[in-house]
Amino acid sequence: MLTVRVVKIGGNQLDRPVWVAECARALKGAGPVVVVHGGGQAVSAWSRRLGLPVEKREGLRVTTPEIAEIVEMVLGGPMNRLLVSALRDAGLDAIGLSGVDGGLLTAQPVQKGSELGEVGTIENVRASLLQSLLLAGLTPVIAPVAPSLSAPVRPLNVNSDQAAAAIAAALGAQELLFVSDVPGVTVDSVTQPTLSATEVEPLIELGVASGGMAAKLRAAAQALSAGVRAVRIGDLDMFEHATAGTRLLATPPAVQPA
Repeated sequence: MLTVRVVKIGGNQLDRPVWVAECARALKGAGPVVVVHGGGQAVSAWSRRLGLPVEKREGLRVTTPEIAEIVEMVLGGPMNRLLVSALRDAGLDAIGLSGVDGGLLTAQPVQKGSELGEVGTIENVRASLLQSLLLAGLTPVIAPVAPSLSAPVRPLNVNSDQAAAAIAAALGAQELLFVSDVPGVTVDSVTQPTLSATEVEPLIELGVASGGMAAKLRAAAQALSAGVRAVRIGDLDMFEHATAGTRLLATPPAVQPA
C-alpha cells in the first residue's frame, strides 16, 4: 500500500492566485497526496448573488436544497478546476473529482431535525479508487460533495475538514495536513506546537477556537480517533518543516520529570 498524505486546502485561500500557485509548487515535493478543498467564500458569494441567505453554525453552513445545488455547482466546478489547473501548471498530474464520481463518497444527512439542512457526514470512502489513481501517478483533487445513501438520492454538503478526515482514515494516511495561511492554532496569541485531542472541546467551549478553526480541530480529533497517524494544522511551511504548524496528539504528551 502507498504511503500517502491527505492535504486539505482552505477555501478562503482559493481566491488568491499567488498563494494557490505557491501551494501547488509545495505540493509537488510532498510525495503521493490526495487533495481535498473547500470553497466557502465562493459559495457565499453565489448565494448572495442569487438572494439566498448565508448562515453558519459552529463553522458549518446552513444548507437549504437551493444552497446544496450551489455548493455542488461551485465546488465541483470552478473551485475544483482552479486547483487542478494550478497543480498541473506546477507539474503534478492532477485529476478533479467530486464525491459522486466513481462512487467515491457517500454520506448520510446529519441527525433528523437538524437546523443545518442538507448537510451530511461521510459514511463510506471508496479508498481503492483513490489508491488506483495514486498508483497511476495521478493526484486526486476532491470537492467534498457527496450523494446521500438513502432515497431520495440528493447532493449533501459535507464539511471539507470532515471529508478530509474521513478520506485520510480510509486511506490509512501517514499524515493529514490542514493548510491555510494561518501558522497554527493560537492560544493567548501564541501558536501552539502541540495540542491534545482532549483539549479540543474545552478550547471551543471557551471560545478560543471558533468558526472554521473549531471545525478543523474537531475533524483533526476525528481523524486521530480513526487511526490517522499524524495531523497538523498550519500554513505552507508544513511542507518544508516537520515541526511547523500545530500537531494534534491523540493523547496528552507525557510530563517529563524535573
